[in-house]
Amino acid sequence: MAENKNQLTEAEWRIIKAVWKAEPCAAPAIQEALQKRTGWSYSTVKTLMDRMVTKGLLRTRRVRNIILYSAAITKKQAQRGEILRTVKRAFDGALTPMMQFLLENNVSKKQLDEIEKIIKSKKQKVKRKR
Repeated sequence: MAENKNQLTEAEWRIIKAVWKAEPCAAPAIQEALQKRTGWSYSTVKTLMDRMVTKGLLRTRRVRNIILYSAAITKKQAQRGEILRTVKRAFDGALTPMMQFLLENNVSKKQLDEIEKIIKSKKQKVKRKR
């Protein structure tokens, strides 16, 4: 399983979720949105956001004297990075044991039906590519 640059830390997840809701946005708006849950100061949020720009997770645009941040990755890309990291760490990169583990833990009939539908659709797409 390949390394993924979209693997976020817990702090980065909090930041990017707030950015997705408010983008484009300035760092003070994100600090205010997260302050009650995290207790983070403006300098902490600004430092995290600047590091996320360096990592390619956020991008910036200057409007007069304000720096506006927006996400450089989609929610789906971030989720993919998180899943790949979990599979790699907890299941040595193997998807089958992860799926077995997930299916053994309180899966409803409705969820199983949805999973089965997704698998059938994926199988048909793979057949068409051959």
